[in-house]
Amino acid sequence: MNFVECHEEPIHIPGYIQSFGYLIGIDAESHSITFFSRNITDIFKIERVDSLFGKELTDFPESFQQIIDSDIYVSLDRFTRRENETYFDKIFIGDKEYHFSVFKSGGFIFLEFEEVLINPDKRISNKYDNFYGIDNAQELWNHLLETLAKVVNYDRMMIYKFMMDGSGKVIAEKKNDEMESFLGLHYPESDIPKQARQLYLRKRKRIFSNVHSDTVPLLSKSEEHIDLTFAASRGMSPIHGQYLKNSGASSSFSISIIIDDHLWGLVTCQNTEPKHIDLEDRVQAGIFTALAANAYSSFKSKSELNYRLELNERVSQLKIKFLKHHYLSDSLIESKAEIKDLPEADGVAIVSDEHIVTEGVTPSVAVINTIIQWASENTTDQIYVNRSFLKNHGEELGLSENAAGIIIYFIERDKNEMLIWFRKEFDEHIDWAGNPEKKIEVFSYNGEEKQIISPRTSFRIFTENIKGHSKRWNSRNISAVHAIRDLILETSHKNYNAVKRLNDELKKVNEELDSFSYTISHDLGTPLTVMKLNAQMLLGNLTDSSEKSKHKINTIIEEIDNMAEMMQDVLQLSRAKHSDIQLEAMKTEMTIRKISENAKLTYGNPESEVVIRECPDVLADKTMLHQVFLNIINNAVKYSSHREHPKVEIEGTENGENVMYRISDNGIGIPEEEKHKMFKIFNRMDNAKKFKGNGVGLSIVHRIMKRIGGNVDYESNKEGTSFILTFKKP
Repeated sequence: MNFVECHEEPIHIPGYIQSFGYLIGIDAESHSITFFSRNITDIFKIERVDSLFGKELTDFPESFQQIIDSDIYVSLDRFTRRENETYFDKIFIGDKEYHFSVFKSGGFIFLEFEEVLINPDKRISNKYDNFYGIDNAQELWNHLLETLAKVVNYDRMMIYKFMMDGSGKVIAEKKNDEMESFLGLHYPESDIPKQARQLYLRKRKRIFSNVHSDTVPLLSKSEEHIDLTFAASRGMSPIHGQYLKNSGASSSFSISIIIDDHLWGLVTCQNTEPKHIDLEDRVQAGIFTALAANAYSSFKSKSELNYRLELNERVSQLKIKFLKHHYLSDSLIESKAEIKDLPEADGVAIVSDEHIVTEGVTPSVAVINTIIQWASENTTDQIYVNRSFLKNHGEELGLSENAAGIIIYFIERDKNEMLIWFRKEFDEHIDWAGNPEKKIEVFSYNGEEKQIISPRTSFRIFTENIKGHSKRWNSRNISAVHAIRDLILETSHKNYNAVKRLNDELKKVNEELDSFSYTISHDLGTPLTVMKLNAQMLLGNLTDSSEKSKHKINTIIEEIDNMAEMMQDVLQLSRAKHSDIQLEAMKTEMTIRKISENAKLTYGNPESEVVIRECPDVLADKTMLHQVFLNIINNAVKYSSHREHPKVEIEGTENGENVMYRISDNGIGIPEEEKHKMFKIFNRMDNAKKFKGNGVGLSIVHRIMKRIGGNVDYESNKEGTSFILTFKKP
């Protein structure tokens, strides 16, 4: 016994039609009769049906004279030049009038007939342009249903909108008072599977007059399956027929809502009793639906245009702020509130120069770092969008409800420079029209028993609670992200030529600065030493009563020491940038202990304590290694020296292929708003200005660690700061 999934069911080749129609198929080249529905003998006088095969209609004038004389058949070649275009006429067969339709498809010309019906209830008074005067989507669809009710008038008429995943939702409804409302209910994708949606896109009007009536088989000498996609009387699949019966409907009529060449939705009509709609009325209903779809598209275009104008204005204001700064990171940080709001996010993280600056509701910095690592390893697109990030990766990445939805824009992937927008978890529930779970039953399909997904037997409201999702990122949100991306690219491009011109000048200046650094160290070192010695001699010659003079000379000596230290720092910064390095296995303990002892004497107070634990070897350059620990340990001792019990802890640990040193102090900490400037030269925190220093040390550390293939990071709060130095293991 075969198993057939809903989306695999060949609904375009059922092998039969509905009883309201009559069908004759002729070869497109020879015009010989190839197939026909068995019921054509009900309207045409035919003695032996098997005598029709291989002959032309003109061979049987006594049976088909009305067809032969029709305008369509006389000009059949002209009406069938293009595939799948249907043309209509009316002819009398006997004493009854019939709609006569013709179209060419797949090498055959289809001649289709159905009886003309008079609709006494038809009441059309609306002007066609009424749809274009409505500027509200809900009112537009309600107006369409009101208009269609005057043409076809089913017991229940609905506007059914397709979601991105193929499921659907009833967004508008007109029904008889005694019928249950389906407004707002969702339907799973399997109710209208993929191949059915494809047929609705191709054949835009579909009627099932009576789901309880017998079907009419096609008779054909050929073993080839006849594609009935464009036949108005095409028979329904047994699964769909059972679905309608389960829903309490005996008849249905659907019209496709096509917007921008996509199947946006359906007008779905159902009747508790069998009901057939005349072909002209079905065509007119299709025209009204097309008008409404065009009006909706026009309305959405106007709305989108207004949004784009507003977005452009907001981005223009943002551009002014961007151009104020030389560094992109500074532009992003100053404008972080606007960057968060443009895509309607709850929070944003700006990841730049190894620092993270946040705005709004975001996860912790540790979690953001985990997301950055995941994104670098698992995404390839420049912009990554997910509204189910918490559901898909929550346990794996330790996410909170603040990261249910996410958009990541990689500014420069190699440098891990990116913007990350966050949305909180949205407490969502979906009301389904019955339990959407699938069941398998046995159906007779074309005379063969097959296991097929069974249509639902219940349409009672079934509520499903959805967890781990944010509100959906819509097209406007994505457009806002694109606008920010374009702004970053534009402002970067505007600065490119200026940067290019300055690069050569900067190169020269750097060379001169490096030369100047060495000149300062060598040429000015001697005069400073002479000045200091002379000052010390003056100080020694003063009598005990000259305290004021002693103080002034001590101040001179102190400033000379400051100048010498600044000169040495600038020199080390230059060496960290340009000097040749030779990496080798280095022992660290003696270096750390010596630097710690000197630091306590120079920067500490009598209570300062430095605790040194494990000191594993690292891969580094001897001179540069000394500079790194010198700056970090000196800072730790200096900035904790005003505490009642100043304490510095130093510990190295092996971590895979790396060695990580953590130097922690209980000092003044680093303000959150200043963290993004930590490693910039001559930058000093406001709370550090009462301490001696010039803002060069951490720049030296940052540059050295990059050069030796390591990294420097830190953690800080009001209780102190920990610097983390990552070296390669020897």
